Amino acid sequence: MSAPLYNPFEDLVFDPHFCFLSGALTTERISVFPEWLMDHFKFGDERIEMMDKTKAYKYSDLELPCAPEVKEAFAQLDLKIQAAYKKGFEGMAALEEKLLFQWTGRIVYGLLYYEMVYERNRLQKLGEDFNLSPMLRERFGHFHLMLQSLVEPISFVGQKPWSIIVFPLKYSADIFSYRDDTVNLLFSMGVNGFGIIACLQDNGAIGERQNDIVEKMKGHVLHPIQFEELYARFHYSDYIFQYKPEYIINATDTDISIEALPIKKVGSKPVFGIWNDDMFAQLLANYWQVYGIEREDILKFQKPPLSFLENPYSKEFIVPETIDLPF
Repeated sequence: MSAPLYNPFEDLVFDPHFCFLSGALTTERISVFPEWLMDHFKFGDERIEMMDKTKAYKYSDLELPCAPEVKEAFAQLDLKIQAAYKKGFEGMAALEEKLLFQWTGRIVYGLLYYEMVYERNRLQKLGEDFNLSPMLRERFGHFHLMLQSLVEPISFVGQKPWSIIVFPLKYSADIFSYRDDTVNLLFSMGVNGFGIIACLQDNGAIGERQNDIVEKMKGHVLHPIQFEELYARFHYSDYIFQYKPEYIINATDTDISIEALPIKKVGSKPVFGIWNDDMFAQLLANYWQVYGIEREDILKFQKPPLSFLENPYSKEFIVPETIDLPF
């Protein structure tokens, strides 16, 4: 490219007058959560908390400054996703992963943007400077660059920077389940017909780690409690992920290519740390609390951890229809 693309994490620029994606001056706005999705599930007036739990926003109030050409690009992307959504699991599963990355990335980045603005404003009130570690600046900068593939000639070659899975899922028609981890760039969404889990900066490592259970799931429509357990496995795997994803980024006068380097063990340090059943049970209990399942129910003395995905003894997949719990 003739000039470097906009990177708000270099100078920590999160200004309502500059497009969140291109950096262009603008007065336009775009919602963080697609309006058609909020309208369909009627959650626009519900509230979502920031990470420190002291600030919450209405979903419909979450908006990003957006240049007209970026707004139009996201509008066109939304039309593709909405058309696929109407076809259920088959429609969503047929989408190119790059489109799913851009669509889920828009939501995760939008929430990250609000976290940055909130933390900056909080520190300013205390007379303190807002800053990020070099590691976070690099991670978020790479993520932002990849998201710019929606409007810039950016291609992904070889290993992809993400793990994204789409699978059949049974929910009541009016339920919309959403979770994220903005710092670690994780996304999950479950609706009637399908679920999506996306690790947006893992270079495929977490997807590879969970591939065995994902293969066992094929041909089945997951029960919601299985979906929660699956996302917990992805989330905890990210927590014990011990390597920083690296990329080869080649820029020419006309385009940029991004290749994610495969995550490989160096020396005696494994790619993932030790799986701690106690810590995982604490995380899983948070996701299963709607079913009244506590950590003590998951971990019982001299018994393997409770799972609704696999029989703890035979490791066979648990057929969803055998689970006697509500949808």
